[in-house]
Amino acid sequence: MLKTYPISSTFSGEFAVPHVLDHHEHHARRLQLKTVPLILISIVLGPLGNVLLGKGMKAVGHLQLHGPGDLFPVALRVFSSPTLWLGIACLLGFFLVHMLLLTWADYSYVQPATALSYATVAVLSYFLLGEVVSPLRWAGIALICFGVLVVGRTPPNTTAAS
Repeated sequence: MLKTYPISSTFSGEFAVPHVLDHHEHHARRLQLKTVPLILISIVLGPLGNVLLGKGMKAVGHLQLHGPGDLFPVALRVFSSPTLWLGIACLLGFFLVHMLLLTWADYSYVQPATALSYATVAVLSYFLLGEVVSPLRWAGIALICFGVLVVGRTPPNTTAAS
């Protein structure tokens, strides 16, 4: 996709000049196409993992440590919860996806974009934990989501491709 331009009026022929802007736009679009699905995975895995941890710990019940001798029985009780392990697996998946995202896109893009997880937390908390989410909280979440839409309209990476 090289466009040719005349060298000058004294020379015959043309030379090829790559369209740097077209290449940059193409690279940004390709980057966005692979970044957006991972952001969506991230905004599900992180909150799901945390909600499952919360649900698992509520099922374990109130824990009390009266001394070092209580540590092993409490740990055994906590780590025998399948819900807790599912939460840990989701958080490990989130961690891997987040690391991959940070190799492709600017942190100033990834972090605000993953703030959509606030909406995911509210929905999961309502359905999985039975929590009530007030209209004021929903308004705050909507404001955050609007900010994410603004950030999402910018290129994922503003530094030179390495």
